[in-house]
Amino acid sequence: MNVAKVLGQTVSTGSAVDLYTVPALKQTVVSTLTVANLTAAAGTFSVAVRVSGSTLENKHYIYRNVSLPANDTFAATFGITMAATDVVTVASSVSSSFNLFGQEVTTT
Repeated sequence: MNVAKVLGQTVSTGSAVDLYTVPALKQTVVSTLTVANLTAAAGTFSVAVRVSGSTLENKHYIYRNVSLPANDTFAATFGITMAATDVVTVASSVSSSFNLFGQEVTTT
């Protein structure tokens, strides 16, 4: 069964946080990511995809220290495929809202 849904929502300030982990017996196609800077100060954000929940390394980043102006929003549309236990991890230098959208597919 395929289910389109909001995969994850979080607010990050500073430390890396896990936005989404693919559940067991699922695969996921990530379609859209939005990042909203909630402050009146410019900042940066980073997004990483960690295979099987591995420890965060430089090779995992799909966005690294991307500038985000004050009170602005970044949006990306893509088709990232993820397997069970893969993790999307995010971080921001200022208070920012992260939203991830996509489709979960049940595997057998």
